[in-house]
Amino acid sequence: MIPVEASAAAKQGVNKIDVPVLARVEGEGALHIKTKGDKILDLKLKIPEPPRLFEGFLRGRHYSETPDITARICGICPIAYQMSAVHALERALQVEIPPAIRALRRLFYCGEWIESHALHIYFLHAPDFLGTQDALQLAATHKDVVLGALRLKKLGNEIVRILGGREIHPVSACVGGFYRTPKKEELAPLVEELKWAVEASVATARLVATFPFPDFDVDYEYVSVSHPDEYPLCEGRIVSNRGLDIDAAEFEEHSLEQHVRHSNALHSVMRMRGSYHVGPLARFNLNFDKLPETARQAASEVKLLPPVHNPFKSITVRAVELVFACEEALRLIGEYERPERPRVEAAARAGTGMAATEAPRGLLYHRYAVDEQGLIQTARIVPPTAQNLKRMEDDLWNYVPQLLKLPSEEIAWKAEQAVRNYDPCISCATHFLKLEHERG
Repeated sequence: MIPVEASAAAKQGVNKIDVPVLARVEGEGALHIKTKGDKILDLKLKIPEPPRLFEGFLRGRHYSETPDITARICGICPIAYQMSAVHALERALQVEIPPAIRALRRLFYCGEWIESHALHIYFLHAPDFLGTQDALQLAATHKDVVLGALRLKKLGNEIVRILGGREIHPVSACVGGFYRTPKKEELAPLVEELKWAVEASVATARLVATFPFPDFDVDYEYVSVSHPDEYPLCEGRIVSNRGLDIDAAEFEEHSLEQHVRHSNALHSVMRMRGSYHVGPLARFNLNFDKLPETARQAASEVKLLPPVHNPFKSITVRAVELVFACEEALRLIGEYERPERPRVEAAARAGTGMAATEAPRGLLYHRYAVDEQGLIQTARIVPPTAQNLKRMEDDLWNYVPQLLKLPSEEIAWKAEQAVRNYDPCISCATHFLKLEHERG
């Protein structure tokens, strides 16, 4: 805690909590809370990080460069950006991909879900519940758990490497397919490890379901991609539990990004309805019946059945999605036949395309307009964290009043955990709130 002098406001019974550093949350973040008695006077989740301007980088570039550029947006979920980009551009260029390429992209995405969910569950979120400050302490008290988590993450990275050429910022994805597709024997060694991973993921669900969750249910509008036959990854319509059912091309007619004074990151709302929730909780509640039987059984065993409205239980939902990703990867490898051609040639033409896929953290939307030479004229990217920022802030407005009688350090710890429910693009940190607290 950073020591401060009592302000005039504090002497009047106004309490001020400043969390100046939210480390590794898409750059710099901070939390400001001002209370009086048992009421919140002001609360702001601040993102002072300067805009990254990736959409500006893309303008004037050839469409073929887009997958490699967008992959640099995030080191944890580069495939999500690549897949959203290639799907949007394929719609703009009127490219149809064959089923074998579609299946391979789904496997590619499974690798990212496995490594991302394993990272979040064990290294970023579980220490909150297991009474440790960070993953290093967790390794000291739960060595077998951490070793299993590392093995899961390594497996996800290996899938990405085989399909993408390297683990971080893979380079094989392109409009129309891949620059190279793997031979069947390259994927075969993953089978036994994935069989182990399915069981390890079920065990993960059993473990995290025992964590002590606060009593905090919220009436969210859940928004996710939904496919008629599959748990959502790359394709489908955008739906919600409040009647939304649209093609990705209609997304901007319903979702609005707003500037707020205290943040350089935009806040997304549904027009006329307010904040909404994207991510595992939304996918689970809207698509539970599309999960494979193994994942549904794991959810049922730990009494996690939709609707789930407690955001703190998102860690259990991620564990169930981990079961799904491992099971789906196993199925896709078992059915895999190497395509005759790695990609469909895409001829340059003028057009506009929009697409949405499901990043580990939630719905990711891309829109591109290209000209006759295939040069990008406009680009728009709406990441899941930006869509959830307003919802995170709303959660804190509702949750913090329950905490005001606690010591400052505990308020910070619990507020941090409430933010971490959304896995807001934290790269490799667990305890990321630094508290300055002023009380009257």
